[in-house]
Amino acid sequence: MIIVNCTQGSPEWLQGRAGVITASMFSTARSKVNGLNAQQKKYVDAMLAGKGETKAMELAGYKAGPKAEVVQRALDGETVGEPSGAALTYAFELAVERIGGVPIDGGFETWQMRRGHDLEPEARMEHEIRTGLIVTQVGLVKTDDGIFGASADGFIGEDGGAEYKCFLAPDKLRAFHIDNDASEVIDQVQGCMWITGRKWWHIGMYCPLLKPVGRQLWLQEFKRDDDYIEKLEEDLWQFKLLVDGYEEKLRSKAA
Repeated sequence: MIIVNCTQGSPEWLQGRAGVITASMFSTARSKVNGLNAQQKKYVDAMLAGKGETKAMELAGYKAGPKAEVVQRALDGETVGEPSGAALTYAFELAVERIGGVPIDGGFETWQMRRGHDLEPEARMEHEIRTGLIVTQVGLVKTDDGIFGASADGFIGEDGGAEYKCFLAPDKLRAFHIDNDASEVIDQVQGCMWITGRKWWHIGMYCPLLKPVGRQLWLQEFKRDDDYIEKLEEDLWQFKLLVDGYEEKLRSKAA
């Protein structure tokens, strides 16, 4: 991997990310339409894993096997679903950045992004106090080919890492603090471990407004899941081909 020791948000960081498929956008890159819904995917995954139809129905919560055509196509090994509008937009954005060599938005930072950068040191300090661990700031980490990257908020020892979120949206705060649900960031977490080769990752949801009840930092450790990463990598390489296609079309018109 390539480590770029820089401050997140700095010109060097922005330059290093231009045209790179980054972990925070892995979910967007993988997003599809006209594909399997969550329940159908559980069923298909179980069937393809050899669980048997009865067990697959149980795991997916079906009383009768799903009859949708898309399910049968998936069971037959066909690729189902197509890139979402958000995925297509992101792919085109990356293609433009590859050609131009700089961020398409010039490094524009929303107030939410600025807030996250401002609160990150507090979140890191709270993390270290609670766990006794030392978190080393990193900046930007990229695969050797420079195609994929992650703005890791920190490395812990030889095997761990950390990512801090400072969401304000009540639904997102509730998902973490009440439902203990971090599914929204799993692609990013496993993606960080894929790129860095690390074995575990801490996710911290930092909300200073919850200090009066001692819940300002929701913290959870995630272990490396190589099966998940294998599928993640497969999807991301497919997305990379989409970016390649846009870049090729843009360059051909320029010629």
